[in-house]
Amino acid sequence: MKNDPADRPHHADQGMHDKRFRFRVVAPAYPAFNIYSNIAKITTALGPVCIATIANKMEGCDVEAIDENNYRRFGPKDTAGLPDHSTLQTIRKADVVGFYGGLSSTIPRLHELARFYRSRGVITVAGGQHFVDENIEHALRNGVDYIVIGEGDETIRDLLTAIRFKRDPGRIPGVAFLRNGEVIKTSERPPLTDFAGLPLPDFSLLRYAKIKLYPISWTRGCGMDCEFCTVKSKPRAAPPERVVEQIATLLEKHNARHFFMVDDLFVQNRKDTLWLCEMLASYQRAVGTRLDLTVQIRLDRARDPELLRAMRKAGINTVAIGYESPIAEELEAMKKKIRPENMLTMTREFHKAGFLVHGMFIFGYPMAEGVTFSMAAKERVKRFREFIRNARIDTVQILLPVPLPGTELTRRLVRSNRIFPIDCVGWEYYDGNFPLFQPDAPLTPEEMQTSIQKIMGHFYRFRYMFSIALNVLTFPAMIFSLWNIRFGWRKWYRHWRNHLLRFGGWIVIRKWTYQFKKGNFSKKLREAKRSLEHS
Repeated sequence: MKNDPADRPHHADQGMHDKRFRFRVVAPAYPAFNIYSNIAKITTALGPVCIATIANKMEGCDVEAIDENNYRRFGPKDTAGLPDHSTLQTIRKADVVGFYGGLSSTIPRLHELARFYRSRGVITVAGGQHFVDENIEHALRNGVDYIVIGEGDETIRDLLTAIRFKRDPGRIPGVAFLRNGEVIKTSERPPLTDFAGLPLPDFSLLRYAKIKLYPISWTRGCGMDCEFCTVKSKPRAAPPERVVEQIATLLEKHNARHFFMVDDLFVQNRKDTLWLCEMLASYQRAVGTRLDLTVQIRLDRARDPELLRAMRKAGINTVAIGYESPIAEELEAMKKKIRPENMLTMTREFHKAGFLVHGMFIFGYPMAEGVTFSMAAKERVKRFREFIRNARIDTVQILLPVPLPGTELTRRLVRSNRIFPIDCVGWEYYDGNFPLFQPDAPLTPEEMQTSIQKIMGHFYRFRYMFSIALNVLTFPAMIFSLWNIRFGWRKWYRHWRNHLLRFGGWIVIRKWTYQFKKGNFSKKLREAKRSLEHS
């Protein structure tokens, strides 16, 4: 098979001027059950939907999106329970298939699908934050014809046009491909700044899915400069009115009530955020419907009571906060500009304002070069448990540091030769649940993994099943509190919801542990450690 996709026969050659040109976008399945599996069944990644929507506006294009993690409604499946792409291709033959590469853990599945489609003469395209440095060439030699580098909103239109009409892709900014066996990278495409011309995401293009939690977006980029994060570009925002339009459209077309804003930080501009919240509150009053929004926000926004009041009126009920760690030295290594002693006070302010708080943590973060810090696993677990308990966080997520492609953390660990070889520990383990590098002494990789299980296992427990029943019995007393019905409802609901989620979390952890014991990661880890020692 030739490496240059322009030299291979494909469906785009066969009378593309006479029939519709079909483009399928696929979000690959997670490699195994993980902590995201349950939530993935009620939501989807926003990026593939946006790309599909843009392509669908092109004349003569027939577009669909498939999310393999939310594939529940009449979708053909293979013997492994995954989407049957052979049948999909028989039912609706695609000319080009695009793949979402935003999660490194899904890359093996992405390559598998790309090879499948390319073997059938289909042109394959991939994009996402995984594709940097050597990962671009690896993908191009594993079934992918074109890589979209950076944001794909404008690039995908140009690339699909070039594929369809056999034009030179080398003139398109932000693309990589093979030519005569050599990797060609075109000029960089500047980040998008004008969002007004983009169509609103069309979720009706997502086939076979059931969505309850709809992702929406307002801004791109982040100015926090966290060492472990792949999002580094300058924050750029669409007009606040666009967010309201997204929500209104989803409510009208899909009866949507629950939304998650995928932006890394909700309050990039305080003035615009206050205006957005006012518009959302006014819209909900006008249509007589109460919405439920979750946003990611900085902890120090708790110091702004006016902002918190506006957010509550807007229907923002849950805030997801990246605490990262209760250990000062780790926060400094992450370039987090906050002290642990201030975290508890700020969290209480969010609770006083009526928010549910989802806390996100990273366990065992490696110290920067030249920093001497030593803490045993037992003491770290104790610190995390005490902080979570004292902060009264409603739900928690504890992950291990992941050396994601292109981050400063990864470059630092590579310089010190601490990352386990990808040949031993594959991309499928890059989901935050597995140790991927040699940690700071006295921690061992095995202790890192068992530690997050201990913290999560202490928080999500079987005994909350009995608390759920108790909450039901106390419902009348709380909801019909004569002195403050709203306060009574909020207090009762928080306890009932948290106990339900904590029991559900126990089921998730139990299932993950079962799957882990069935797998062979422990063997792979031993091989990776030996390989690193001899490198």
